[in-house]
Amino acid sequence: MPLPAEILAGVIARWVADPESDVVYSELLEGRWAARMRQSVREATTVWWSAGERSVKAEAYLFPAPARQVEEVYRFCLARNAGTWRSRIAVDREGDIVIRARVANEQVTAAELDRVLGEIYELVELTFPTLVRLQRSG
Repeated sequence: MPLPAEILAGVIARWVADPESDVVYSELLEGRWAARMRQSVREATTVWWSAGERSVKAEAYLFPAPARQVEEVYRFCLARNAGTWRSRIAVDREGDIVIRARVANEQVTAAELDRVLGEIYELVELTFPTLVRLQRSG
């Protein structure tokens, strides 16, 4: 049975090779995969993937730390989390808004990684425009 890191590498290579995929580029940098996908609400999103001892993790930058309407931004993000299964909106160490996902190693399959990527894509599509509007209107 392949290791989670091998499954992850194979899935990312398949995404990049598939002309129907929105993933247009990938690179292994310092032990993490960067997979860049096209988006309709912004040019692209890079999802950083890493295979650890217990899980495969994914993280994508969504938006800078809010400068205005901070409470509304966080309320919106928390409400958006209620509709997700594998991914969550979070705040990183610098205060920026990110999307994080984690899959236990025993559940890592190509299909599950496809679902995680799809959910990250959808979260960006559904969340980014509202975050932009909240920062412009505040």
